Amino acid sequence: MFTPKYPTPDTAPTADTSLVQPLTGLVHPPACDCHHTTTTAPAPVPAPVPAGRPSVQFTPGALVVAAAGGTALVLVVGTVLVSMLLAVAITAASVAICAVVLRSLLNHQHNR
Repeated sequence: MFTPKYPTPDTAPTADTSLVQPLTGLVHPPACDCHHTTTTAPAPVPAPVPAGRPSVQFTPGALVVAAAGGTALVLVVGTVLVSMLLAVAITAASVAICAVVLRSLLNHQHNR
């Protein structure tokens, strides 16, 4: 009852590689009939990253910028949170003052 029940594996047919023909020997016609030659330089191959070294390297300037950005982010988020807390505190104080005033007005009417 508590053992998992796995579905049966798919029985899809495997790909038949005998139908695939290689693309060797195909000649593409030129895009224009200008009879000019074009030389293209081979694409540069990036140097392999040696094992044991991190793939991201920061320069001292980038570290200073990252530290300054992080500090600015913390200051902005802190300012927003403190201002929200201050708004809640001011609202609570004003509601408390209104409650005291209403209570004193209602008590004053009942005493007369």
